[in-house]
Amino acid sequence: MSELTIRDATNADAAAVRHVVFAVLTEFGLEPDPGGIDEDLSDIEANYKRSGGTFRVVESPELGVVGCGGLYPASLDEAEVRKMYLLPVARGHGIGTKMLSEFIELARQIGATRLTLETASVLRQAIGLYQKHGFVRVS
Repeated sequence: MSELTIRDATNADAAAVRHVVFAVLTEFGLEPDPGGIDEDLSDIEANYKRSGGTFRVVESPELGVVGCGGLYPASLDEAEVRKMYLLPVARGHGIGTKMLSEFIELARQIGATRLTLETASVLRQAIGLYQKHGFVRVS
């Protein structure tokens, strides 16, 4: 596969982003929730950019959008990593590490002193990545 790139997402990417998120959730036996927890993907610009955060897509020249993730400012001093998913073809290339590192730096830049995320226990590779970057489990 050619080089993967990360770029800012727009609402024009919404369908591709939902495809990535729903495909990964389904791959791991999780249920997509387009009318609930995944509703923020229907208007990426309003839910991320206009709130002071960012949403990015991972793109392959051959395959289009193969990954995504966002940083959402939850409060004045807390930000949350959201919807960080990669299709199997995009895994193992260091792109998850690169994207997470960028989100950590962006969180610092917007003044967040606490960075959180929520994930499912079946996403073991993702949990390993988060723990390598200093995230700790909480109940």
